[in-house]
This record gives sequence, structure tokens and C-alpha cells, in this order.
Amino acid sequence: MFARKVSARLKPDALTEFTNLMEREILPWLRTQEGFLDLITLAAPDRSEVAAISLWDNNGNALAYNSSGYPEALTILGKLLDGAPYVKTFDVVSSTFRGTAIAPPPEADHLAQETASAQLGYRSIQARKRVGLWTLSDTR
Repeated sequence: MFARKVSARLKPDALTEFTNLMEREILPWLRTQEGFLDLITLAAPDRSEVAAISLWDNNGNALAYNSSGYPEALTILGKLLDGAPYVKTFDVVSSTFRGTAIAPPPEADHLAQETASAQLGYRSIQARKRVGLWTLSDTR
């Protein structure tokens, strides 16, 4: 899995419009791109800065988007940005993202069976964490 992080400063009071454009225009288009897996959009508490982390199945598809789709996204969002965005790429070395099949550790079969039959408790939460089945609802 591969990630692209785009960070940008926003013009004053632009976060709401930025979020709307991301949800109505950018995200639906991204979902049609080969290899696109997910998008996480973050905003600083003071609403002056955003970061968008897109997850891709491989580096090639992320690079294809960078050369073909990213310039269009910048055109759509450009009026809301205060300066040029900063782009950085990463290899994903660990993730709980459910859209990607990650090879389980050898003991996963045993742990998955234990988790399926155990009631939710400390031991089953630990087992779920080890096999990648950990969810926010497990903490409640």
C-alpha cells in the first residue's frame, strides 16, 4: 500500500467550502481512479491548515493520479488555498485499513477461531488486535 499526504494552508474561513468540495467533487472522482483505496482529510484546530492522506494499492497508481488527476484537483481547490500545497509520499508499513488484504501471522487461524467463540473481553480484544480485527467499538 502507498500513501500520498498533501498539506496546505487555507485562506480564512475556507474550511467549510474546502470540505464540501472534497466530499462532492474530489472524493467521488477519486473513487473512480484505479488503485484508489481511501482518503482521510484532517484539519488543524484553528481551521487554517488541512492535510489529505490518500491510500493507494501501489506506487504506480498513486503516480498516475499525481500526473493526471492531481492538477485537476488543485484547479478545483486552488481558490481556497493560501499558497502551494506540500506533497509527500510514503510506503505504508502498517495499517488497520480494512480494504487491503494483509497476510496474517502464522498464529492468526488459531486466534481468529478463539476470537469468534470468545465473549468480548480483555483476552478477545488482544486476540483481535493481533489478527487485525480491532475496531473502535471494541473499546466501549
